[in-house]
Amino acid sequence: MSAQKYAAYAAADPYFRLVRRALSELVDGDHFFDAFTESSLYEVLYDLGWPRDIRGRAALMKAFKGYVGIIRLQSADHLIVHSTDSGHVLVIEYEVHGTVLATGAEYDNRFCSILHIRNRKVAHWRDYMDSHAAWSALSPPAD
Repeated sequence: MSAQKYAAYAAADPYFRLVRRALSELVDGDHFFDAFTESSLYEVLYDLGWPRDIRGRAALMKAFKGYVGIIRLQSADHLIVHSTDSGHVLVIEYEVHGTVLATGAEYDNRFCSILHIRNRKVAHWRDYMDSHAAWSALSPPAD
């Protein structure tokens, strides 16, 4: 069911699978988006076209529509999960690898995300990434 329901987001599937593996049995739902509610906050601590605060599952899905429109991921790896507060707070480190669709440029980035779990859903997600790697991949090459 989830594969069909979220088919429009297939370009980010490696990321979704990696995060879902990190969340394991701590949250309900089969897909990344299933782990969020309309009160969840996805906080982005970098300025590269995403809103700084994304409130709710529907808004998060809208933001990812833009992401999969410009980047196709081939893989996500190097997952490290740090669990604290009896599994109510996770720090996850990981990498994603893909292609910028408009240019064919390689996209390789590293992330660190802090997640707060409440009632078996992600209540708050704070995201950090290698902004330079993203900027370099998404910027047109210099002449």
